[in-house]
Amino acid sequence: MNKSNSGKLGELLTPATINLDLKSADQDSVLGELVNQIPQLANLPEARQTLLRALREREQLHSTGIGDGIALPHSRNALVGLVDQPIIVFGRHKTGIPYDAIDGIPARLFFLLIAPTVTQHLAILARLGRLLRDPKLRKNLLNAGSAEEIIALIREGEAKL
Repeated sequence: MNKSNSGKLGELLTPATINLDLKSADQDSVLGELVNQIPQLANLPEARQTLLRALREREQLHSTGIGDGIALPHSRNALVGLVDQPIIVFGRHKTGIPYDAIDGIPARLFFLLIAPTVTQHLAILARLGRLLRDPKLRKNLLNAGSAEEIIALIREGEAKL
């Protein structure tokens, strides 16, 4: 991936980082399920634990449930040295998980974000936030039948930003 694409959400998602059928019943379990979806950390149990700890600490500060059934789990700080390029993991839960969102709606759409620099981290978070304001996109993400369809929807939504 070249640097010019590093802010494009559609370039950061791959079928391997998409789970359309999350099984977890609570916030803590879903974080583990999302972290286990990261191919770059598959054989690095220490890195997975570090990331999970950082995500849990962030949730204790303030929930990353942003409302409208969406959660954007991310750590408070960029995880320098853990990854060398930004990664987004998308997860979808059939019924939703209570996530302490401001509107009280259980989270069904999850976008886990990790980035090696604060600049990338904030830029991607802002881009995700803008993209997910679109109710039609949120509905389409809930109904998409494949990982490829999720990526296409994100790219289409981004093209309109």
